[in-house]
Amino acid sequence: MDAKSTVFEDNDRVKVTEWRFAPGEETGWHKHELDYTVVPLTTGVLTIVEKSGTELLNNIAIGIPYFRYAGAEHNVVNRSEIEVAFMEIEIK
Repeated sequence: MDAKSTVFEDNDRVKVTEWRFAPGEETGWHKHELDYTVVPLTTGVLTIVEKSGTELLNNIAIGIPYFRYAGAEHNVVNRSEIEVAFMEIEIK
């Protein structure tokens, strides 16, 4: 199942997307073409599956942002039993 994405802003400077993952939902494989910041809306754990097959746990905490450079290629999966959500702010 695909995680739910809602674009709140998309202009010449930024794109702001809310991502909501019910248990078992995922983004699907994607590559980040832009630098981005994630601002968690909930506290929870997401599994990052890298192109190599390596899996990393990403513990996020409400309101604690983090930054990533363009080029990341992965699938983000919610293997927990609660909804996990964040805002993704892509910098153009």
